[in-house]
Amino acid sequence: MEPVLLFGPYDSHLKRIKTEFPEVVITARGSRITIRGEAEDVDAPERIFREMMHLVDRHGEVLDNDLSALFSLALSPATSEQTSYPADADIIVSTADYTVRAKTNGQRRMVQEAKTNDIVFAIGPAGTGKTYTAVAIAVAAWKSKSVKRIVLARPAVEAGESLGFLPGDLAQKIDPYLRPLYDALQDMLTAEKLKLLTERRIIEIVPLAYMRGRTLNNSFIILDEAQNASTKQMKMCLTRLGLNSKAIITGDVTQIDLPTTMESGLTSSPEILKDIKGISFVYLDKSDVVRHKLVRDIVNAYEIHEKK
Repeated sequence: MEPVLLFGPYDSHLKRIKTEFPEVVITARGSRITIRGEAEDVDAPERIFREMMHLVDRHGEVLDNDLSALFSLALSPATSEQTSYPADADIIVSTADYTVRAKTNGQRRMVQEAKTNDIVFAIGPAGTGKTYTAVAIAVAAWKSKSVKRIVLARPAVEAGESLGFLPGDLAQKIDPYLRPLYDALQDMLTAEKLKLLTERRIIEIVPLAYMRGRTLNNSFIILDEAQNASTKQMKMCLTRLGLNSKAIITGDVTQIDLPTTMESGLTSSPEILKDIKGISFVYLDKSDVVRHKLVRDIVNAYEIHEKK
């Protein structure tokens, strides 16, 4: 193993680990690592290095956000006993020219929970890959013939802007709300394939309101931006689930655009549905951010501001 793949350019990863764990002495010769210190102090950095080696074996590199996620897990009492996942948890869906991998432990939890539960809520801040991962899981289910179609929905709620000012007919007005779902699909399917599947209604991308009255059998349903669905709309969406169907609900409870008098269905769901077997809640945090490195800092700054 090339040391630069493990330690980062100019040993940047190694330096971060040394700074994070000053109570131990870490030395590296080639790819050989020695950690000296008290047993309880050595445990966390040792597990981080082992996970980094797995990442290099699987992906050929360790990214900054990978290391941040490992720090978060290693230092968290709730998860310190389990920081590794099966190797097949990384690759979500693979095509001839594109492979989607789970890049953080939060995304890996989404993959694992979707395998054992029919409804999964993925709740977390911007940039954690909730939508992208959910779409990849749905495409993988369709490719494996576990489901016959994919239905992706979003509430058409105005975020400080008015639909009325957008040009075109209703379909053109709601297109900007659905565009992120199209963008994710276009990474995983060729333009020709996506066009064919949408024309045949094997893949449907619709405003949430259009799902009322339907029963969706053999389907994979994704409700994106679910923080902007009311409690009634959330109930309506979840009860569309038919035979042999699954659903992933994604959202960020810090970005609710509903009127202040209206309760978000995403914030009330954990309490209402907590005792139902087959429904799982996955909470992502800033350690799962996979966008520009500033996004994590932005999320953190807003968290601090809101607490004040």
